[in-house]
Amino acid sequence: MNSATVSAKPALINLLDFDRKGLQAFFVELGEKPFRATQVLKWIYQEGVSDFDEMTNLSKSLRSHLKEHCHIKAPEIVAEQLASDGTAKWAVQMHCGNRVETVYIPEERRATLCVSSQVGCALACTFCSTAKQGFNRNLSTAEIIGQLYLAQQRLGPERRITNVVMMGMGEPLLNFDNVVAAMNLMMDDFCYGLSKRRVTISTSGIVPAMKRLNDVCDVSVAVSLHAPHDALRDQLVPINVKYPLKELMEACREYAKTGPRKHITFEYVMLDGINDSPEDARTLVKLLKTVPSKLNLIPFNPFPQSHYRCSSNAAILKFRDILHNAGIVTTVRKTRGEDIDAACGQLVGQVQDKSRRHLKLQAQGLSHGQ
Repeated sequence: MNSATVSAKPALINLLDFDRKGLQAFFVELGEKPFRATQVLKWIYQEGVSDFDEMTNLSKSLRSHLKEHCHIKAPEIVAEQLASDGTAKWAVQMHCGNRVETVYIPEERRATLCVSSQVGCALACTFCSTAKQGFNRNLSTAEIIGQLYLAQQRLGPERRITNVVMMGMGEPLLNFDNVVAAMNLMMDDFCYGLSKRRVTISTSGIVPAMKRLNDVCDVSVAVSLHAPHDALRDQLVPINVKYPLKELMEACREYAKTGPRKHITFEYVMLDGINDSPEDARTLVKLLKTVPSKLNLIPFNPFPQSHYRCSSNAAILKFRDILHNAGIVTTVRKTRGEDIDAACGQLVGQVQDKSRRHLKLQAQGLSHGQ
């Protein structure tokens, strides 16, 4: 028989790609009752079972069908680095060979997982190491929820992850559907059952997606702000040219009306001589007074390709005090995992860059810190 005439075997369906609603529809198409979805979700996420034969409350015929047509396949942790403060950074490899980075941050009363949403990043924020790597593709739902699945398996039941922040590699709102499906799984009582207050999505300000998020997924939002006015933000966060601060702050006001925390958290990286002056702080007060706000000041974490420096501790504290005295709740984020390059803005992974941004930066000399 000519091998060319042999039809290829259909690809297996990865059940990690379905949230509960999607899995219910899948089982209905098979002629099964929708409750099969909740049974399977509990096996996968609460029992850690990936072998259909072990799902003993399913019929033998259904188990046989699932074995033939489906699988439960997460990405793979291929490297681990442990920081002196207990932070762990995992290199997570996808089936295509690209790698992203996932960070586990243990604290006394909670444990946070920082999850990636893209291979690289489609944006080009100038102070972020991930942006220098360029962009390959969006992660699938399975690859996003798979990071939590892998982490919880690695940590065991005695160390439960209590918080998830979509603050790893990528802009989550540019991978909207897959990120929302993954967050639905995180909050589903038949999966991880995390509170909507304990799942946070970070965005650089994709305004249309913020408005859409308000309608479909009630989670906490953090906005990567980093500048008090458009002229500077256009340089630091180029997406601001498309969605300037007036539009962004209006979207924030609307989200705060219905969001789980009734306020928006703003992230502000402290860059020496760039955005850290007392005048910058006073301008920022005027901006944030229009939105129910909490502000996180982030000491800049250096990386080889960057020409920025972190603001001095004195400058950061003075900046904080101006905001605080104006009635803005302001904290200085404690840097975690800095000794393993796991801190904010340092994640790089292994990206087969389709944007050619990395090559352009090399040509400009930025890859050598010039």
